[in-house]
Amino acid sequence: MAMVTFVDESTAGARTPAWALRIFEERLTLRELIRRRIHQEVAEYHAAEGVVPTRSLVAPTPVEQTLNGDPAARRRPRVDPDTQVALAETAFRRNGFVVLVGDRQVEDLDDEVDLRRDTEVTFLKLVPLVGG
Repeated sequence: MAMVTFVDESTAGARTPAWALRIFEERLTLRELIRRRIHQEVAEYHAAEGVVPTRSLVAPTPVEQTLNGDPAARRRPRVDPDTQVALAETAFRRNGFVVLVGDRQVEDLDDEVDLRRDTEVTFLKLVPLVGG
């Protein structure tokens, strides 16, 4: 069993606090690793009382925000994990972020990654250059 630590960073220097997820497999594709991360985040988002988790891969889409009409839902709109997974995969393919497992960049969603006891996975959000 691996304890995978997730970290979000940006090329602008921002870094979110690390958080961990237990993974029972020793190898997973990047696609599956992203799927599990997002499903965990969505579960935490829906279970949270008051404070909204601030992890960057999960955010209600405008359609999800519009469909949740009552005041409580407007504060905490429901989020569809499968939609979030699709959005994350699209962002990855369009170079919105890169993923580092340890010190190795994973370049394809179907690449398998080795997960060890203390694996760190960094999601590095790429910030476009001004004027470029």
